[in-house]
Amino acid sequence: MATARRPLPLVTPWNEFYWTAGGEGRLRVQRCASCSGLVHPPKPVCPDCRTATLSPCALSGSGTLFGFTVSHRFGLPGLPSPVIIAQVALDEDPRVRLTTRLVDCTEEQLRLGMRMEVTFEQVEDVWLPLFRPAADQPAAPAPLPEDVLPAEEARALVRRLSPQLKPGTRKFEDDAVISGVGSSAIGRRLLRDPLSLTIDACREAVADAGLTMDDIDGLATYPGSSMEGGFGEGGITALEAALRIRPAWFNGGGETFGPGGSVIAAMLAVASGAARHVLCFRTVWQSTHDTLLREGRLAVGSGGRVSGDMGWGMPFGASSAAHLLAQTAQRYFHRYGATRETLGWIALNQRANAALNPDAVYRDPLTMDDYLGARPITTPFGLYDCDVPCDASVAVVVSAADTAGDLRVPPVRVEATGTRMVERLEWDQSTSTHEPQVMGPAAHLWTRTTLRPSDVDVAELYDGFTMNCLSWIEALGFCGLGEAKDFLDGGKNIARDGVLPLNTHGGQLSHGRTHGMGLLHEAVVQLRGDAGERQVAGARVAVVSSGGLTPSGAMLLRADS
Repeated sequence: MATARRPLPLVTPWNEFYWTAGGEGRLRVQRCASCSGLVHPPKPVCPDCRTATLSPCALSGSGTLFGFTVSHRFGLPGLPSPVIIAQVALDEDPRVRLTTRLVDCTEEQLRLGMRMEVTFEQVEDVWLPLFRPAADQPAAPAPLPEDVLPAEEARALVRRLSPQLKPGTRKFEDDAVISGVGSSAIGRRLLRDPLSLTIDACREAVADAGLTMDDIDGLATYPGSSMEGGFGEGGITALEAALRIRPAWFNGGGETFGPGGSVIAAMLAVASGAARHVLCFRTVWQSTHDTLLREGRLAVGSGGRVSGDMGWGMPFGASSAAHLLAQTAQRYFHRYGATRETLGWIALNQRANAALNPDAVYRDPLTMDDYLGARPITTPFGLYDCDVPCDASVAVVVSAADTAGDLRVPPVRVEATGTRMVERLEWDQSTSTHEPQVMGPAAHLWTRTTLRPSDVDVAELYDGFTMNCLSWIEALGFCGLGEAKDFLDGGKNIARDGVLPLNTHGGQLSHGRTHGMGLLHEAVVQLRGDAGERQVAGARVAVVSSGGLTPSGAMLLRADS
C-alpha cells in the first residue's frame, strides 16, 4: 500500500517563481505593469485592468495578520495537528492575502492586525512561504484592510447588473415545477454501495411525482462522475449504466450554482423544451468512505502534488473549507462584536428541529454549555459548528409546468432563482466577513420577484458550518449586515414558531450533510404540509440556499395555489 506523503503544490512553469523564490530568501508575487496591482494566485491577465503585462516582483515579505485559526482536527502527513493556519495581507497591496502557516508563535500571542514577516521552509523542491510575528510591533494592531468589494457594495453591484424585473415579466422559473422528491436511508457508516443509495432516492422521487422511469427524459447531478472522498457515486455515467433511462438531456459537474445547481439547470432544460421531466440527484457516502480508509479497506492515495485552488492552501494545512470559514467567523466577531454564542444559537436550533425528525442523524438535546464545551475543530469552530458526515442520497424531479395537472400531487412552484456571481472565486481573496459567493446570489434572487424577505414562511439555508447559515441570513436580508448577534440571540426568531423558521428538519448540522439537496427536500415537504410534528403552520413560501465559497445559488419556492 502506498504511503501518504506531505501535500505539496504542483509546480508549473507559470507558478514556479512563487514556490522557488524562497531559495533566494525572497517573496515574489505577480505585479501588473499597467495598473501596478499585485495578482495572486498567478494569472495570464490582470483581473483589474485585463491587460497581460504581468511579471513576478520581489516584495518586502511584510504584511498584516488578516486571519488565523488553530486547526485541531485536520492533520495531514508531515503536518500533524495542531497547526496555525493564517491569511496575511501584503504591505505592497493589502488586497492580496496569502494563505500560510504561522511559526515561532502561540495562539495567545496573536492579534488580528499585527505585523508579520515571511520566513521559508524547504520541502523537496518547494520553498513554502511561512510567516511569524515581526519583532517590532506597534502599540496597537492596525485596522484590517477592507475588501475590494465589501459585502454591501456587492449587493448594490448586483442590483445595477440585474435590475428589478417588472411585474408580469415572463421568467424561465414560471415554466418549471418541482413535481417529486425522494431520499434514501440516511445514517452514519451504512456500508452500502453509494449507487444503491442513489437508485433508492431516484425511485422514490419518481414515484412521488406519479411518474415512471420511462417518463424521465433528463438527468442532472452535482458534482459529476467523481467518487473521490465519498462525495459522489459516479454521477450520470453510473446511474445511466444502472437504469438505462436514455435521457434526451443531461448535465453534471461541479461548476454550477452550488450543490443544488443541478435543479436550476433542470429548470432551464424543461423551460426550453429540451426535456419534460428531469431527475436530479445528489449522493454522499463520506461516513462509510472514511471508515473504510481507517480500516485499510480503501487504498490511500499516493499524496501526489496538489493543483488548482487547493494547491495554494493545502501545503500549509488548509485542507478544508472549515479553515477559511473559521477565519471568516473570527473577522466577523472582530468587526461586529458577535461571539461564539451567536453561532451557537444556530446549532441549538437545528438540533431542536432534528429532535422532531426521525430521519435525522443526531436528535439528542443540545445545550449552549454542550456547544461551548465541545472539542475544538479549528478555532473558533467546535464540533457542533460543523455538519455531520453521513451516507445518503436525495433526488428531485423537475417537470415542465404544463404537466402539473398530470402529477400525483400539486407541485411546488418556482418563484425565483438567484445565481449572479460578483465576488472573487478564490476563497482567500474574496469577501472576508461573510461566506464568499453568498451576497451575489442572495441579492439577485430578490430582483426576480416582487416578494420580499417578510413574505418568507420557511428558510432552509446552507449550514455546512454555522457561519454559512449566518451569512445567508444576513445576505438574504432577514436582518442587516452585522446584526445577526441580536437577531439570533436566544434563538426565538429562528425557531419553528419564530419570524424565520430555520432549517426545520435539523439542517446539515444535525440531520446530516446532504450538500444542500436535503434542504430543498425539506422545503418541498414543508410547502406541501407533509412535515408532521415539525410542520410550520401555514407555510406557503420557502427560500432555499445552496452552497457558498464555490459558485452558489438560491431558490424561492411557493406552494401551488
